[in-house]
Amino acid sequence: MGIPQLGGYKPTARIYKLGLLLAAALTVCATLWMLSSSLSSVSSSFVNGIKGSKGHNNNNYHHNGLNPATANDDDLLVGRLPAARVSYDQPAEGERVNAAIIALVRNSELDGLRKSIRMFEDRFNRRFKYPYVLLNDQNFTQEFRDGIAAITKNEVRYGVLDSDYWGYSPSVTPEGTEKKLEENKNRYLYGGSLSYRFMCRFQSGLFYKHPLVRDLDWYWRLEPDVEYFCDLDYDPFVFMRDRGMKYGFTIAPREGRRTVETLWYHTREWIKNNTDLLPERSLVNWVMGTDGHYNLCHFWSNFEIVDMSLYRSAAYESYFQYLDNSQGFFYERWGDAPIHSIAATLLLEKGQVHWFEDIGYKHPGNMHCPRDPGMLAKCICDPGKAYTYRSACQARFAKVNNMAKERMLEIIHNSEKEYHPSDKSEDVDQAAKHRS
Repeated sequence: MGIPQLGGYKPTARIYKLGLLLAAALTVCATLWMLSSSLSSVSSSFVNGIKGSKGHNNNNYHHNGLNPATANDDDLLVGRLPAARVSYDQPAEGERVNAAIIALVRNSELDGLRKSIRMFEDRFNRRFKYPYVLLNDQNFTQEFRDGIAAITKNEVRYGVLDSDYWGYSPSVTPEGTEKKLEENKNRYLYGGSLSYRFMCRFQSGLFYKHPLVRDLDWYWRLEPDVEYFCDLDYDPFVFMRDRGMKYGFTIAPREGRRTVETLWYHTREWIKNNTDLLPERSLVNWVMGTDGHYNLCHFWSNFEIVDMSLYRSAAYESYFQYLDNSQGFFYERWGDAPIHSIAATLLLEKGQVHWFEDIGYKHPGNMHCPRDPGMLAKCICDPGKAYTYRSACQARFAKVNNMAKERMLEIIHNSEKEYHPSDKSEDVDQAAKHRS
């Protein structure tokens, strides 16, 4: 029959097509409206079902950082990620101590240090904004400085070590050292390395005297190629200061006995000659058994948080100077870790030494990851792989208590006749035999 004519107007094919398009559009709109109403009904039922279900569904809110008393339906339905517990755009509230993050590093270790700083920033320092002090036995290159500037907005101070800090002990000669390096190069790790010995001597008794460090009250040691696994929402410096703690660590392994063949002998000699510098009670029995021998336990000093008053004390300075004149930094391979550890346990009580179990950390060779569920919730690591829970030294730290100075001196005196470094093979055998 065709379209009726209106007012004498005869429709064209174009008008006809427009009419069809308009009708189709109206049909689509109506369909979408009905679908929307249907989905709204289903969504309401879904949310009500979740709200009315048992315990674990409210836990979903908690797991996602939402408060079930205040979260709205859209938070769940849209899958919205909750806001971070702490804003990383603003500095954390609270006071700061006079402290810095200190790293001894080479220009060739730029990539490794960038990796360490990136993780350290993400876990802690983006919010707490402590400065970095980077030290090198050579001038830092512009490439190195640019690489660090690209990874952190926090202040970075650069320092170079001259011969006052990077050199031989007064008790050794270059010729004598070269001979010992040759003898020891295949006996243990870094046995033939001169720079490693410079490093151990510097870290043992000189780093805290450097112009960029000497005015600091606290420091946290950082090294290239380490990893931090856990978010820290508090300041470890303030935590330690407020509790009277002086030394903080994460991992406690044993030292290679061949590297410290005469260290304990010289330590005992220093103790006997400097009893007036020692406290009435200390944690010395963590490193010394009842037989009077060193059990090789030490705090792994690639991670340590320290009140500098420990290293600047008259007792520590006397101990370091005695050791520096005993040739062992170069003719053996005394490391800063056993020296820091022996000194800390001689000069501090147990309550002044803190194990940071909540700081997941890895240095090539060993790692720590907390197994406490509350701590682990802030971490990305596997506690089953943690060395710390298998370490005999770590277990010993949990069990031992302070020892009276009088008792320590008695033990040393009673074991005197069987302990002398003149026969190194006997000394090594004793260290191997007395491991606890």
